[in-house]
Amino acid sequence: MTLQVGISPCPNDTFVFHALAHGLVDGPPVEVFFADIDELNTLASTEDVDVVKVSYAALPWLLPSYTLLSSGGAVGRGVGPLVVTARPSSPEMLKGAHVAVPGDRTTAYLLLRLWDPGFGSVTVMPFDQIMPAVRDGSVDAGLVIHESRFTYRDRGLHLVADLGSWWEETTGLPLPLGGIVARRSLGRDAINEIDSAIRASVVHAWTHPTDSRDWVLAHSQELAPTVVDAHIALYVNEFTADLGAEGLAAARTLLAHAATAGLVPVLTAPL
Repeated sequence: MTLQVGISPCPNDTFVFHALAHGLVDGPPVEVFFADIDELNTLASTEDVDVVKVSYAALPWLLPSYTLLSSGGAVGRGVGPLVVTARPSSPEMLKGAHVAVPGDRTTAYLLLRLWDPGFGSVTVMPFDQIMPAVRDGSVDAGLVIHESRFTYRDRGLHLVADLGSWWEETTGLPLPLGGIVARRSLGRDAINEIDSAIRASVVHAWTHPTDSRDWVLAHSQELAPTVVDAHIALYVNEFTADLGAEGLAAARTLLAHAATAGLVPVLTAPL
């Protein structure tokens, strides 16, 4: 059976999944497709995909049907979403602001709500449209993720807050952004096989970094190779190969904080 695998077109995902998608490591046959993270969260809620990258913030709604894999995800330090504006601002100046966010069940938006300086309304839009909207004045501020972390200054935008730094200072833990989940109905053996195959794909990517180069650049929103390299170096780390105890603790802490704040349901399935 060929597994349907949904990931984002961001460099960390394409770098990680290249070897698996191209049959360069042992594993089940897969068919990879690409979608924005908000679309992937929504797709997972319909249970129409076998393996999918999702936001950690979406897990409380997904865990009854999906299980979190230990490999392939995005967890780390210095990886958090940024709040940016068109003019120099402060958190106090965001009170009542209209903010563009990349999805209502993204980890970025969950962090914004936990941090909440008293912003006003939000508009959900694809992440690559957020910086133009801020620059053009369509919104007061934007919550940027992915490659935008490296390019917002080039767009003339200004940093108001690094929510990843805020999280790390508050908890002492790395930030869990997105993880790979697999449908529980696949069965434990198949789930273990795909988890091992993704881990092997990560190792292959590290060992043969040029193999994936063309595929990564073909799907990236940011074509500058230096930005792509910086993105991969930051987001693909030891937690990508194996979430481990610290990564799992970070995920549990995030969702516990969010549940206490009434922002997500309390987990009803193990994480």
